[in-house]
Amino acid sequence: MPCSPPAQSNVTTREENGIALMEQVVERENLLEALRRVERNRGAAGVDGMEIKSFRPFLMDNWQRIREDLLSGTYKPMPVRRVEMPKPDGGIRLLGIPTVQDRLIQQALLQI
Repeated sequence: MPCSPPAQSNVTTREENGIALMEQVVERENLLEALRRVERNRGAAGVDGMEIKSFRPFLMDNWQRIREDLLSGTYKPMPVRRVEMPKPDGGIRLLGIPTVQDRLIQQALLQI
């Protein structure tokens, strides 16, 4: 009985209008929209301690490396910061807060 080839991820190989999906993710307009949404949502700092207001200058200095990591498939998200929130009934709700950078990438992926 012949074996079928292994399943392959279509994240970097699927194309729409001749552009691979990850290339669409890192396009300037997509990232700017993702950045505006992340800034609008505000939110707490992740494990790296970086706040939203410090992120744009960081992104400008580090975008080439981040882009290369995304396109090569070597990007690794940071761990999430765990926060305990008390519930009205006396229990505890655990939250995971990603870094601003990871939130930006999540939003850019979602938009595509």
